[in-house]
Amino acid sequence: MLQTSTLKFLKDLKKNNTKEWFDTNRKIYESAKQNFEALVQTVITQHGKKDEEIIALKPKDCMFRINRDVRFSKDKSPYKTNFGAFINKGGKKSIYAGYYFHCEPGENFVGGGLWMPMPDALKKVRQEIDYCFDEFSKIITNKKFKTIYGEVHRGEDMLLSRPPKGYRDDNPAIEFIKLKSFIAMQKLGDKDMTDKNISKKICNAFDALQPMIKFLNRALEA
Repeated sequence: MLQTSTLKFLKDLKKNNTKEWFDTNRKIYESAKQNFEALVQTVITQHGKKDEEIIALKPKDCMFRINRDVRFSKDKSPYKTNFGAFINKGGKKSIYAGYYFHCEPGENFVGGGLWMPMPDALKKVRQEIDYCFDEFSKIITNKKFKTIYGEVHRGEDMLLSRPPKGYRDDNPAIEFIKLKSFIAMQKLGDKDMTDKNISKKICNAFDALQPMIKFLNRALEA
C-alpha cells in the first residue's frame, strides 16, 4: 500500500515545483519513491503469476523519472507531480502494449494499452482489428472489462475525423480503426491509493485488461 506521506509529498511538490524546494526535501522524495517502487514490485509479482511476460521485470524497468523534459515546453516546472509505472513486455521503453499505473493526488488511475504507436505499428493494430473484429469486440464488451473500464478511451485527440487510407466508412470496426491510441483507464480516489488492498485492486484491473494487451501485442509481433 502507499503511505499518506507519499501522496502528501506529491501535493507539496505541486505547490513548490522548484529545484530549491526539491533539494531541501530530497530525503522525503526518496522515501516516497521507495514506497511507490515497493508497490510496483508487489503488482509485478502478483500479476506476473497470470502474465509471465512481465514477471522478470524490476520496478526500475517500469518507473518514469520525476524530472520533466522542458526543452520544448512552455511550462518550465522541473518536476512531474506524479509517480507512474508502465509495466509491459520489455519494459517502459519497448514498443509493446502494457499496463499503466498513475499516482497523482486527485488524478490517480490504473489501466493501460498502446499509446500513440508509430505509423508502422499503428497500421498493424488497425489491420488486426479489421481482420479480427469479432474477437476484439468480445474482449472490450466482456463483463469484467466493461465493469472496470466502461469502454476503450475515445478522446477527440485520439480519434481521426475520417477513416484512414484503405478503410471505408461503413467498415463495422471503423470507430476503432480510426483510433490513434488503444487504451482503457479506471480512475482511483486518494483513499483507494492508501488502502491496504490497493495492489489487489490494481491487479484486478490489469487482469481485465490482459486480453486486450495480448491482442494488441499479437498485432505488433505479426
